Amino acid sequence: MTYTGEVEVGGPADVQPAGDLLITKIAVGEMNNNAYLLRCVLTGEQALIDAANEPDRLVELLGSDGLARIVTTHRHGDHWQALAPLVDLTRAETVAGERDADELPVPVDTRVQTGARVRVGSCELEVIELVGHTPGSIALAYDDPDGVVHLFTGDSLFPGGPGRTTAPEDFTSLMDDLESKIFDRFPDDTRVYPGHGHDTTLGAERPHLAEWRERGW
Repeated sequence: MTYTGEVEVGGPADVQPAGDLLITKIAVGEMNNNAYLLRCVLTGEQALIDAANEPDRLVELLGSDGLARIVTTHRHGDHWQALAPLVDLTRAETVAGERDADELPVPVDTRVQTGARVRVGSCELEVIELVGHTPGSIALAYDDPDGVVHLFTGDSLFPGGPGRTTAPEDFTSLMDDLESKIFDRFPDDTRVYPGHGHDTTLGAERPHLAEWRERGW
């Protein structure tokens, strides 16, 4: 079946092959959070982006191959409700942005900043800090062997605009980071996997950057 990225809480996961990485997207919890299970097809190693909620469903998603690490994109509680139960069960390494790590409910084993790498078996994801939604929000970029970039943005970028900010200086910071670190760097066919809702591409969002600046959100 063709991947759409359109998942619903209580519904099935959706699976996207991406070169040597298999991306499984599932929606969980009252706030319709996305969790992404990444599996290296060469080694079988698995990592999870945002243990958001419903630990039982996430454990079922893991299968029998366990979990090497859990990456939390930012400090907000709807993105880590299942983090402690999964760490207790799997003993997975925990990864988070340096400036959000102290706000999580479990000790963070690896605190990352822009330029760090997160491995999933033979695959590697690049950490990109996007400051504004929270001080330590991170995105992760995977460049697959076919040359397509897969970008996991947490709550920093959605279809239709940047994530919520609570002060003008935070909005400016987030927009500056999105433009300089994301839109100025990656091509239009870059696939964006947000923390809630449907996927998008940078090409679909790029024409609206000035509009987002003007409206201020």
